[in-house]
Amino acid sequence: MTQAVLHPMTKLQRHVQSLVKSNLLKPTDGLWKIAFLYGEKWAYWKAELEAFEFTTKDPVSDLLAVEEWEEDEES
Repeated sequence: MTQAVLHPMTKLQRHVQSLVKSNLLKPTDGLWKIAFLYGEKWAYWKAELEAFEFTTKDPVSDLLAVEEWEEDEES
């Protein structure tokens, strides 16, 4: 039996989804609000979000709407 490794963005997405369900974030909140939750790790997550063409002003709902995270393969 093999276990699939989750993409780091899937982990972030699941955490943000749980924050929305707990009413700590609203789907209309900007992604910048999660910076408060990640502290020192925010620089990493911000870079990851930007790599997927998100900005910190985008709503949380945009992050939650992604169905699959795929990396561009560079030749």
